[in-house]
Amino acid sequence: MAIFLTKESKVLVQGMTGGEGMKHTRRMLAAGTDVVGGVNPRKAGRTVDFDDRAVPVFGSVREGIAATGADVTVVFVPPAFAKAAVTEAADAGIGLAVVITEGIPVHDSVAFRAYAATKGTRVIGPNCPGLITPGQSNAGIIPADITKPGRIGLVSKSGTLTYQLMYELRDIGFSTCVGIGGDPVVGTSHIDCLAAFQDDPETELVVLIGEIGGDAEERAAAYVRDHVTKPVVAYIAGFTAPEGRTMGHAGAIVSGSSGTAQAKKEALEAAGVRVGGTPTETARLVLNRLESERVAAQG
Repeated sequence: MAIFLTKESKVLVQGMTGGEGMKHTRRMLAAGTDVVGGVNPRKAGRTVDFDDRAVPVFGSVREGIAATGADVTVVFVPPAFAKAAVTEAADAGIGLAVVITEGIPVHDSVAFRAYAATKGTRVIGPNCPGLITPGQSNAGIIPADITKPGRIGLVSKSGTLTYQLMYELRDIGFSTCVGIGGDPVVGTSHIDCLAAFQDDPETELVVLIGEIGGDAEERAAAYVRDHVTKPVVAYIAGFTAPEGRTMGHAGAIVSGSSGTAQAKKEALEAAGVRVGGTPTETARLVLNRLESERVAAQG
């Protein structure tokens, strides 16, 4: 099983014919993703050859869906065009829009997130690495060769830390890894992913990666306390961030005691979540918890 993305997903790439779109479309195809088309109004009707597969280019998302049955789009367009790209995809009825683009103005993100919600389109991102269901499909820029299918679900604000935990826990493997992005406004939250992993019968444990700034992790802690029965292990980036210094993602803004790593750690631990001090320690906590669950199941 998986959340949001499976081997049945049919993927369009908005911006496929650009440099980043071409590079990552090739990598997605190599990972087994069913990329069924690109979208570029100026190059509609052409095909692009990726090794042993020719991918057609459509003039619009609506045309791509009509021709291929696509239900996912990955957005690689420049920041100035991201709002229009997501709006077009939502209008066309796409189920999932994965927005890789960084540097999108916050007011644009607010607008397209709200509009997509009215159309029933889930947005992941912006400024995110996308998501991967190992062995099935990869929508975005997450390396596909650093882990394998397994029973851990992962939701993360940080792309780099997503990759590190995937690698550290590669012997166990993952159901789905979701990079939700680190901007102040994102389309899919920790809570959305926690709810989906809770409902996924193949996910046995969830790893939650957060960072300083905002209150998303505190809200996730409250959700875990009230709704999640599966074990959750977390890591919060930013314990050593200098006070008063803007660090990393645009959402990593700390005001006074609000949004600090310590405050997030305390909220999560109060909800029964084990929190690692480093990514490696977090991986050890996951392994220890899975082992204790196995022993308990044996009796």
